[in-house]
Amino acid sequence: MAKENIGFIGGGNMAEAIIKGLLKANVCTEKQLCVSDIRKERLDYLEATYSVKTFTNKKEMVKVCPIIIIAVKPQDVKTVLGEIKEEVSPSHLVISIAAGISTMFIESLLPQGVPVVRIMPNTPALALAGMSALTSGKAATTEHLNTANKLFKAIGETVIVPEKLMDAVTGLSGSGPAYIAVIIEALADGGVKMGLPRPVALKLALQTVLGTAKLLQDTNLHPAQLKDMVSSPGGTTIAGLQVMEKKGLRGILIDTIEAATKRSQNLGG
Repeated sequence: MAKENIGFIGGGNMAEAIIKGLLKANVCTEKQLCVSDIRKERLDYLEATYSVKTFTNKKEMVKVCPIIIIAVKPQDVKTVLGEIKEEVSPSHLVISIAAGISTMFIESLLPQGVPVVRIMPNTPALALAGMSALTSGKAATTEHLNTANKLFKAIGETVIVPEKLMDAVTGLSGSGPAYIAVIIEALADGGVKMGLPRPVALKLALQTVLGTAKLLQDTNLHPAQLKDMVSSPGGTTIAGLQVMEKKGLRGILIDTIEAATKRSQNLGG
């Protein structure tokens, strides 16, 4: 990839996942990666584990990194941008992974003309199986968007969407891993209720979810087609599906995504 240094403001789990993916995919080298965080022990860990360069002073890092990834909590974005704005110029590319924070809000806190790309990744990025949605601000060019896209492809799949859809992305793929985790846990609990040892039940549930997703992805089958393939007339699957319909599982999941989307909209920015 490009030879530019990439600086992370915030060294949490998502930043680590991106760093791990970039290095594993040979998108860049350790020497190109820099991290700034308020926790010295976190910086020590990242430096020891990935051989990246660390900074306690984020302003100094921004000076040597043309690409800046804002990887802090949404409520901390305003403070962070206020601290670095004097060091940021239109020659930088600022990438934000803060949920609910718009490109317009970020641009308003930086010098005019600074290109901004907003990205919503998710936690499976820790296993290099993430889903990231990208959108760009007013000053960002197609080249800026492509650069960000290449970076985040290192940790999974990517899509480019209009910014007005980013809150829905947050509600679906951003928050979705938690919902899938609950579903997996419930499937395992069902197996335990019917007599399966918990480790066996959990393994069955995990692999069933993983295998189903991979099958749908590899074959491009619509989920309804796969459901019909498994549902034999008068069989076990259709009996289970009837219970799901009676209990309103579809409506629960749809309402869940709606609630998460609205919460993302209320985060501000």
